[in-house]
Amino acid sequence: MAEKTNQQVYPLAPSSTKQPRSDEESGTLTSDQELKQKKRIKLAIYIVTFAVFQTIIITVFALTVMRVKTPKVRLGTSTVTLQNFNTGNQASSPSFDVSFTTQVGVKNSNFGPYKYDSTNVTFMYQGVTVGQVTIPKGKAGFRSTKRVGVTVNVNSNALPIATTTSLGNELGAGVLTLNSYAKLSGKVELMFVMKKKKSAEMNCIMTINLSTKAVQSMIC
Repeated sequence: MAEKTNQQVYPLAPSSTKQPRSDEESGTLTSDQELKQKKRIKLAIYIVTFAVFQTIIITVFALTVMRVKTPKVRLGTSTVTLQNFNTGNQASSPSFDVSFTTQVGVKNSNFGPYKYDSTNVTFMYQGVTVGQVTIPKGKAGFRSTKRVGVTVNVNSNALPIATTTSLGNELGAGVLTLNSYAKLSGKVELMFVMKKKKSAEMNCIMTINLSTKAVQSMIC
C-alpha cells in the first residue's frame, strides 16, 4: 500500500475584493445628498429674498425720506384795517391806505428741517410796489409749517397817473386787488448729513373787500 503523503492544509487568504454595498446603504447615501441639496436651495432662497427685501427698503427710503421736496410759502388769513380810501373825483385822484395783519406760512414736507434766509414779501398793484414787509430768517421743522405773523401797510402813494382810471373803478366797486410775491432761499437738511438748496416762491392775487374790511379771495 502506497504511503500517503502528509499534506499541510493552509487557510484561504481573505479576498481583497470589496463586497458591493447593499441597496439599503445606497439608498441612505442618496437620501443624505438630497437633504443637503434641499438645504442649499433653501439657503439660496433666503439670501435672494433678503436681497430683494433690502432693495425694496432702499428704494422706498430713497423715494420718500431722501427725496427733497420744494417747500411752500403762502399767506394765511388776514385782518384788515382800512385807514382811508378815495374813489376819486374832479378835485382829487383815487387813493387808498390799508393796513392788514396776516400770517406767512412756510410749509416743509421733507423729513428734515428747512432753514431759510431773511426775505421780503412785496405787495403790488398792477406791477407797482405799494407795500413791503420783511420775513426774518427762520426754520420750518420736520414735516411742519412755520407761521410768521406780520403787519402790512399798503398805499397808493407810488402809483403813476396811468393807473388812475382802473384804480377809481375798483375802489368805486368796493374792492382792491393786490399781488403778493416772495421768494425764500434756504437749505433742506436730511439725516444731519445731506444738505440741499431749495427756494420757495409765493405769487398770490388777493382781493380786499373794502366794505366788509376782509380778504374776499386769495388765489396762489
